[in-house]
Amino acid sequence: MRKSDFHYELPPAQIAQQPISPRSAARLLCLDRDRAPADRRFADLPSLLRAGDLLVLNDTRVVPARFHGIKDTGGQVELLVERVLDDRHVLAQARASKPLRPGQRVHFDGAVTAQVVARRGEFYQLGFDGEDVWATLERIGHVPLPPYIERADAAADRERYQTVYARHRGAVAAPTAGLHFDDALLRTLAARGVEQAFVTLHVGAGTFQPLRGENVAEQRLHSERVRIDPGVCAQVNRAHAEGRRVIAVGTTVVRALESAARDGALAPLDGETDIFIYPGFKFQIVDALITNFHLPESSLLMLVCAFGGTERVLQAYRHAVEQGYRFYSYGDAMWVVPAP
Repeated sequence: MRKSDFHYELPPAQIAQQPISPRSAARLLCLDRDRAPADRRFADLPSLLRAGDLLVLNDTRVVPARFHGIKDTGGQVELLVERVLDDRHVLAQARASKPLRPGQRVHFDGAVTAQVVARRGEFYQLGFDGEDVWATLERIGHVPLPPYIERADAAADRERYQTVYARHRGAVAAPTAGLHFDDALLRTLAARGVEQAFVTLHVGAGTFQPLRGENVAEQRLHSERVRIDPGVCAQVNRAHAEGRRVIAVGTTVVRALESAARDGALAPLDGETDIFIYPGFKFQIVDALITNFHLPESSLLMLVCAFGGTERVLQAYRHAVEQGYRFYSYGDAMWVVPAP
């Protein structure tokens, strides 16, 4: 299986640069069983769900993880915090004209200084002076918009590049399928008997890194932190025992749930996952998927193809391009049910 098997052509003008308002006004491309792709609105989602469905959402919270600084030598540095290690230290990607060196200091706005502690593979460990690092992130950090959004972050992105149910801070990228839900839509679904459960997967910067090799089976993904509590496991396992559907909101939820699958049931998980899902994968937990559109040849597109069928999903992507759908993080969404 080759990476190029998952390529499609997308006009740059269809990459969404701004979120749509209201959230649920996005379009929704429905790929339901063996039917042809159908064009709907995200606000139509209640008509696709039924009483007893269990909607599983990712309640990670995006942190303002991008910093711009200056080294002691005068060179500019851009840091993207991958993970907060403790109240003073972070693991971060760094973009600079020359690699950072242990002991080197970087200066940021607001009289904030950090020292390079060590190199860890593709990341750097840095120690911040002064206040708690979480407070520093909130005070001077920028929203880490994806690289295909070709503008600087704005004040509105702090709210809009965040799900309305975000609770646990730690992500550097939003679980974007969840951006289409607003409180009113969630209330409507609950009133119709659709259950909700929450897992936490902190999306890392590796989600934007392209796969390097052509052979899909040889690829490895960065690990991400995930937590699934026993109560959620009980909800999921009870739904399956009663013949009800488990619906994942986003590829991050799929990765979390399938990482914790044990012989067809869901087990508690508090740790790391580097699961790589591509065609041929045997799903144990997820029955339907709500997802945004993903980059060509990306691991996330491969996951959707594994779930919905490669040719079927790529055909739907071609339909979305022809019909002018908006793509990627601030773009439109898909509803995917596997073919029978």
